[in-house]
Amino acid sequence: MDDKASFVISFLEVSGIFAPIAFIAFHTFRQFLFVPVVVVCLAGGLLFGTVFGSIFSLVGLTFSSLMFYFILKMFPRVHKKLFEIKRKWFGPYSNFTSGQVAVLKLIPFMHYQLLCFCLMERQKSFSEYAFASFMTNIPVVIFYTVFGQFFKQFSPSMAIIVLIALSVLIVVLREKVVVIKWKDFFKATI
Repeated sequence: MDDKASFVISFLEVSGIFAPIAFIAFHTFRQFLFVPVVVVCLAGGLLFGTVFGSIFSLVGLTFSSLMFYFILKMFPRVHKKLFEIKRKWFGPYSNFTSGQVAVLKLIPFMHYQLLCFCLMERQKSFSEYAFASFMTNIPVVIFYTVFGQFFKQFSPSMAIIVLIALSVLIVVLREKVVVIKWKDFFKATI
């Protein structure tokens, strides 16, 4: 992970005045390079400081989410594949709220695009998805830009406490009603 962070930092240091534009573009296309969100947000905090790093990361992540939306609309097979992955990981009746997606994005090993897919299923129109995506990106950007540099200094017990706190937030922010289709409820067992 340190190799990826040093690559991002060295790439942006040579960009000069175009560094913010290069950083936002890198954030947007990071999903195709398999670079974790955490690494890029941390690099933004180190390069641009807390305020500008957060702003540039928020813009880049939002563009990334919007690009993901259009990619799924263009390639229905990818949409179907992500639906199957979602069913496998979270169960057939999971329907995450925007608050839950925001908290799940804070967990470093969660699949960012899968969480965007969960958000996309919940929001029916593009404008609702764009707004929800922007709002759910705010916590992850602020957390990893501000506290990301201190996270690797945490002791293992402190990291476990943070993950437990995030798990409690997921339960508290869950949707309280589950709708099961009639045919699924009375499915005949063979």
